[in-house]
Amino acid sequence: MTGHNRVDHSADHAEALPSTEFEVRVLDKSPPRSENMASNKIECDACPVLCQITEGRSGACDRYANVQGVLTRVDPLVLLKSGDLPLEVGHSAEHGSARDTAQKNTNEKTVEVFITGVGAGTTYPDYKPAPFIVASQVRGVDMVTVVTEGIFSYCSFKVKIDTDRYLGPERASIRHRGEAVGHVTTAEYGSQMLSLGGVHHLTGGSKKEGRITCEMMLALGNKQAVELDIEGGAKLIVQAGRPPVVDGVEEKHMRVGCGSATIGIFAKQWFGHVDEVVVVDDHITGVLSEHQAGRCLDMPLSGIKIKGRKSTPGRYFQVANPGSGWGGTDIADPLEIIEGVDPEHARPGMRLLMTSTTGEHSAWFVLDEQLHPVPAPMPPAVKKVVDRIIENCEPSLASVMFLAGAGGSLRAGVTDNPVWLTQSVKQAITHVSCGGAPAYVWAGGGITVMVDVLRMPDRSFGSVPTPAIVAPIEFTLRMDDYARLGGHLDAVRSLEDVLSAEGTRSVQQLAERGSWPPLQKPMLG
Repeated sequence: MTGHNRVDHSADHAEALPSTEFEVRVLDKSPPRSENMASNKIECDACPVLCQITEGRSGACDRYANVQGVLTRVDPLVLLKSGDLPLEVGHSAEHGSARDTAQKNTNEKTVEVFITGVGAGTTYPDYKPAPFIVASQVRGVDMVTVVTEGIFSYCSFKVKIDTDRYLGPERASIRHRGEAVGHVTTAEYGSQMLSLGGVHHLTGGSKKEGRITCEMMLALGNKQAVELDIEGGAKLIVQAGRPPVVDGVEEKHMRVGCGSATIGIFAKQWFGHVDEVVVVDDHITGVLSEHQAGRCLDMPLSGIKIKGRKSTPGRYFQVANPGSGWGGTDIADPLEIIEGVDPEHARPGMRLLMTSTTGEHSAWFVLDEQLHPVPAPMPPAVKKVVDRIIENCEPSLASVMFLAGAGGSLRAGVTDNPVWLTQSVKQAITHVSCGGAPAYVWAGGGITVMVDVLRMPDRSFGSVPTPAIVAPIEFTLRMDDYARLGGHLDAVRSLEDVLSAEGTRSVQQLAERGSWPPLQKPMLG
């Protein structure tokens, strides 16, 4: 480890050690003292940062501190508990120990918890076992969960923004506080997609770019609002589980479907009340009388000619440029996309509805004697269907997915032969979770996981000034399988021991987690 990587956490640079209601965990030994280090400091060897921590202060990750000259884990280990089982955790005098509570409830109900990596600390690079390797029982089966907080440079956030609003050109850079922190990626159905963070922004650019990127990622992962500026596009405020704010306007709906899909969904409900419907959409604009749905209803052609490139009957591409107007286009007046009216099919008095894919924009026209569309009050029967479009649009939200790769040294904290862990994950022998939330494991080599940050406990993410993101990860499998993988059996502790000896806090298991993670019960005597 080169000297310039070391962080001197003196009184001027480090956070004071917070007061806690749980007992801090004194590690088995303090690391050896480095040369030329002040006598009131200790060096933390939990990760490559090698913080030199002044007494009474915590290190960069806020997980380890100098407590009277001893390296100490100070954050509580986070437990998930099932919704209907009372479980007091921690060691406050008011409630007693978690072991006491567990034993008290054993005769009534089985106490079920899941050990997460939040607050566990790290042993990266893992030439030593993970911080917690915990044995428990799940439905009578002996299990083990290996818990750690990984230090991830190879990580990013994929942000799904449910809106038709134009955010910016694909591949455009995204900036936060003036620094490039990501880019716009391919749009998906009804949503715009952003890729934020990543190793090249964290470590491949300037120190300021890396620091700003890490700060942005930390806030985003911890469910806080982040301001983003897309080059050639919009200014955003994004927060997990909240409506995005685009150029100062909070989004309300994502589209029910493209213009063609909207035509197909509501064609029967419009039939008899309209002579033509045009659903304006940046992707596919739909025209009812030409559309297959209109043909199935034996609707005569209206003669309304639409600008753009015709795809199949009643479906038009590129009717306008992308923007923040109707249906994700740049138009404010829907008549701009009408190229003309064919008198062979059109007639005075013909009724025309134009609407967006969300129903937020809509207008009713009647053709005059010169076949010009003239605005008119929308009939209640037509307005009812437009309102139904809005009713069928889901709320606009920003979804934040954490994407990271579990590297070789992290896996070495689980087993002596890391490739066996990778193979066991791919064979569904080992289940991977992040803060107890189910993680999707990408196909192909390695253990690349993706997880919804909303399903993780609050404050799941930390950082170190490498810069890198600190995030929890857990590997759960049967005890006999763990032994076959070459697991660190000498480091296994019982769940009972962890509950009684460690500073912990519990969070409620979210109902949408379903059957994962498998809640565990202590193997009490």
